Amino acid sequence: MYAALWRLLPGPWWVRLIILLALLTAVLYALFFYVFPWVSPIVSPAEVDLE
Repeated sequence: MYAALWRLLPGPWWVRLIILLALLTAVLYALFFYVFPWVSPIVSPAEVDLE
């Protein structure tokens, strides 16, 4: 999967690396600022029963 993604990206290896880092940053930003706050009220850690 990662090899296929690497082959699809244009440019030399350093341009591919910059693109992948930008994509990773965008995904993490979306997770932390949109997905996790939306899921937080649904899955409350206080409701977890450890026994």
